[in-house]
Amino acid sequence: MSVRETLDKIENMVVGASRLPFTEKTLINDNELVHYVEELRNDLPKELNKADEIMRTREKIIKEAEEEAEDIKRKAKEYAERITDEQEVVREAREKARAIVQQAQDQEKEIMERTQANATQLQSNADAYANQVFDQLISHVNGTFQGVRQAEAGLQQALNVLQQAKAQMNQQAARQQQQGQQFLPTQGE
Repeated sequence: MSVRETLDKIENMVVGASRLPFTEKTLINDNELVHYVEELRNDLPKELNKADEIMRTREKIIKEAEEEAEDIKRKAKEYAERITDEQEVVREAREKARAIVQQAQDQEKEIMERTQANATQLQSNADAYANQVFDQLISHVNGTFQGVRQAEAGLQQALNVLQQAKAQMNQQAARQQQQGQQFLPTQGE
């Protein structure tokens, strides 16, 4: 079950719960509520794993781009070595080899920039999605907390866990983003 579905069930349980006459209190099955909180604890790591998978995909794309650039450079060098030693042909071959190497370097730079932009976008999307999930979780848990005084201790604990997880995820994302920027090629490379 997804995190959203679990939150919807909690919300429906609170909305559909019986009310005590002459009070604003609501009767809720605490076992059912605890069950849903446990589901949230089980499902939340799955959502975080999706963000980790996006990061692994980013690293794979960067590695493939580097391998492709090396292959282009290698082919350019092999082409230049196959050219005959005749003076005019050698000169033309060297010019072509330089053009191919320059093209390979330009392509490598372009591929790296696109890959970095894609990876940054993927990370940004993953962060935004994770933040949205956390914000919704926090919002729903806070709303449920106001209506269900009997479950106050359990819901407060769930809220604290979610906020800690969000903070850790944002810290990790910031570290990874800083590390990703360290790998950007410099002008002279």
